[in-house]
Amino acid sequence: QVQLVESGGGLVQAGGSLRLPCAASGGTFSRYAMGWFRQAPGKEREFVAAISWSGSSTHYADSVKGRFTISRDNAKNTVYLQMNSLKPEDTAVYYCAARTYGASDSVYSSRWQYHYWGQGTQVTVSS
Repeated sequence: QVQLVESGGGLVQAGGSLRLPCAASGGTFSRYAMGWFRQAPGKEREFVAAISWSGSSTHYADSVKGRFTISRDNAKNTVYLQMNSLKPEDTAVYYCAARTYGASDSVYSSRWQYHYWGQGTQVTVSS
């Protein structure tokens, strides 16, 4: 069983930065494609960023492109979401997700393509 634990959320002013780690346990993290999603109150869960299990491919939602960076450290079984130039509309609960099989350079942007989810961490951006 794969367990994912996000951390690093909090309250930040617009224009600020946060880094969200997601630590994985169980299974073989280095073979998991990983993704970040977010959900604001009253809205659907939406894709933010994804990284292939090889780390060679990344993909971003248009709304965060150029501001957010996804990365992974397989030695630490951790995926990161670096968020810069934060905006009030980035306020949401952020979730990491793992897909346990796929090609080494494939990335996935649909929530239905992931097999395991973390519990989420709240990010609030004040104006």
